[in-house]
Formats: sequence, structure tokens, C-alpha cells
Amino acid sequence: MKKAKANGPAIDSKELIEALEELEKERGIKKDIILESIETALVTAYKRNFESSENVKVTMDGQTGETHVYAEKEVVEIVENPNLQINLADAQKLSKKLAIGDIAEIEIVPKNFGRIAAQTAKQVIVQKIREESRNILFEAFNDRKGEIVSGIVQKADGGVVVLDLGRLEGVMTVREQIPTEKYHVNDKLRAYVVDVERGAKGSPQVLVSRACSDFVRKLFELEIPEIYEGVIELKSVSRDPGSRSKVAVYSPNENIDPVGSCVGQKGIRIQNIINELSGEKIDVIEWNPDPAIYISSALLPAQVMAVDVHEEEKFAQVIVPDDQLSLAIGKAGQNARLAAKLTTWKIDIKSESQFREMMQKAQEEAEKAEQVQEEMENEEVTQETVEEKATKKTTKKSTKKAEESETVEQVQEEKKKTRKTKKEDVEDEVEEKPKKTRAKKTKEESTEEKK
Repeated sequence: MKKAKANGPAIDSKELIEALEELEKERGIKKDIILESIETALVTAYKRNFESSENVKVTMDGQTGETHVYAEKEVVEIVENPNLQINLADAQKLSKKLAIGDIAEIEIVPKNFGRIAAQTAKQVIVQKIREESRNILFEAFNDRKGEIVSGIVQKADGGVVVLDLGRLEGVMTVREQIPTEKYHVNDKLRAYVVDVERGAKGSPQVLVSRACSDFVRKLFELEIPEIYEGVIELKSVSRDPGSRSKVAVYSPNENIDPVGSCVGQKGIRIQNIINELSGEKIDVIEWNPDPAIYISSALLPAQVMAVDVHEEEKFAQVIVPDDQLSLAIGKAGQNARLAAKLTTWKIDIKSESQFREMMQKAQEEAEKAEQVQEEMENEEVTQETVEEKATKKTTKKSTKKAEESETVEQVQEEKKKTRKTKKEDVEDEVEEKPKKTRAKKTKEESTEEKK
């Protein structure tokens, strides 16, 4: 699709371009960005003021400032909407290269549009200056996230504290304040930049803190050159704001004492950090790859007798002398809690007597368990004996019953046999009687014949 322009007299905006160039030098706001915004705003202004439904395009020359307003129309054979279309004959009067389907850009010079354009440009420029200034500030402070900034207290009424950081304000919520500190207007404070956010109107808002552990970490980097240079590594920090902090340091160089370097001669280095934190106590310990040694150091100033570590569970059982138990735990469990947070291990602290009682109790429970086990085994043996006796008794009864059953069966068989024998005898007698009678008669008859 081709486009062709029919240029007419331009709106002079040379002074505007000069102002934009000066603005770019002073505030770093790019001229091209503002020109694009002005072009878009002029299109809207034209349609609003002249109640136009045309496709309007505004162009501004970045060098000369000449401004042109065009009505974009599609080249067609038959015009249905004159605001959006133009026939081929009229289009070719503008440019012979135009064909059906191309876009013709017709110059428009509306009356008084120069005044409207100037007002619109001014509004856009003011708005863009604000937006770009906010963006520049946002980017600048976003790059400072994780750093320490200095500011003067503007507002401190017991709630949120507002710091004047120069071009921006820093907001410190109650949670990010040190509980033991009292803030007053015009006090100069240092704080840690936690985050940079955009406010309701797009203005950047800096969230600062004096209570986070990273504030202590950054103070160590500022006050101790060896940490900043990387000669000493700051491994971990745990903190109870306003009360106590524990810091673990380490140096791969055996000739460097990491703890001594942090404390400084006569404690001057660490004292500067303590003063910044309003007297907060700081324990500096040496990090060790052996968890047992590391945990023992973390519980300082308490002395540790033994540490039993369970690697898989990250759990450590610590034994201390009886007179060191309260010191190891600390007031309200503070020392133990900070040590656990510093080492990231779960720590259970027992005194020597508690440990002995625990071991004795465990031994008694083990002995009791063995005794119960033996009793259960004896009961099992007894039960087996009872079951064996019961089985034998049952077997005997079964055998006796079987024998009795067999005896009864034999008696019954004998009775059956006896009854059968008697029956046979009776039958024989019945059969023999006629024979005897017949024999007797025959004998008698023979005797009579002899006679």
C-alpha cells in the first residue's frame, strides 16, 4: 500500500524545538519522546476541537519544528464516506502514483489550529517533564537499592518517619525503625534502601530501614576496608534491633585475624558502628566450616562443654556448665535465638546437670524397656508352655475319646454278632424240631411194626 502527501503551509514550531533541546540537556529528557507525545496529543486536540471523524495524522520535524496536519483517506472507485475515502481521479490530482487501495494524505490547515497546537504542546510538555523526571528518579534510586543513604527527618510523629533524600523522600515505617530510637524533625539519619516503588500518581517512593540486618552488613562494609575489598568475608548477620547483633566473619588468609580486623585497635572500628546503631551491642565471631565449632562460637560469651550435631536434621545438642546456662540462653532467649538465626541450625541448650539427669533417665528407661522386653519374652514362653499343655491335653482327650468310640463300636459289633448268633440258633432249633418229631414218629412206627 502506497502513501502520498500533499504538503501545504506548515505551523512554525522552531521555538518549541529549541526549548525541547534545552530541556534534554538540563534534565536528560529525550526530545524524540516528547515529540511523539505531542504528535499524539495534537491528533486528539484536532478531533476534539473540530469534531472531526477523519483519520488525522500530525508530524513534527525534529530539526526545524515544522508541523503538518494530514487527513488520511483511502483511494476507491466509488466514495461512500467522504471523511475516510477519496475517488481515484481526485487522488491522482495529488499524486499520479496513487492507485485503488492506496492511502492519500491531504494537508489540512485549520483556522486557529496554531493556537490550539501551542496550548496542547505546552500541556503535553509539562506532563512529560513530570513523567520523565519521575522515571529518571525511579531508575536512579532503583540502582541504589541495597545501599545506605543519608537524609534529614521531615516528619516524625511517632508513626511513619519521612526523610528528605534530596530529590526524593524516604519513608521509614514503624517496623523498620529501631525501637530504642526517638526521631525528631531536622535529625540527620543514615538508612538502608530496602525498595523503590511507584506511588499512586506514579511518583517514586523510597522505602528505607534502620532495623534490618542488611543495614548492619552495609555499615561493616563502609567502616571496615578489608570487608569492602573482599579480604574478609561477612558470612552471616543476625539481629535484634536496638539490643544485640551477631556477625560471623571469615578470611581464607590464615595470616589475617578477621575478628580483630573488624574490632580494630582499641575497638575503634566496631565502636563507630555501635554509635551509628545507638549503642546496640555487637558480637563478632569467626565463621568455621565445622558446625560444632561454629555453634560454640555463636553462643559466646557463654562457654560450651560439648556440641552433638545431627547433620541431616541440622539440629545441635549443646551442653554448657551449670553456671553458664542462663548466659547461653540469654535474656528472654535472645542469645540462643540469635545464635540459631546466625548459624541456621536448631539449637537445644542443656546444662551439665540437666544432661546427666537426662542421660540417667534415658538409661533407666532403657533398663525398664529391657525388663519389659524380658517379661514379654517370658510371657511368650509361658504362653507357649500353656499352649503345649493344652494341646497335649486336647490330644489325650481326643485319643481317649477315639478309643472310647472304638470300644463302643466294638461292643456294638459284638452285640450285633451275638444277636445274629442267637437268631441263627433259634432258626436252627425251629428247623430241627420238625425233624425230631418226624424221627420220633418214625421210631414209634417201627416199634409197633415189630410188635
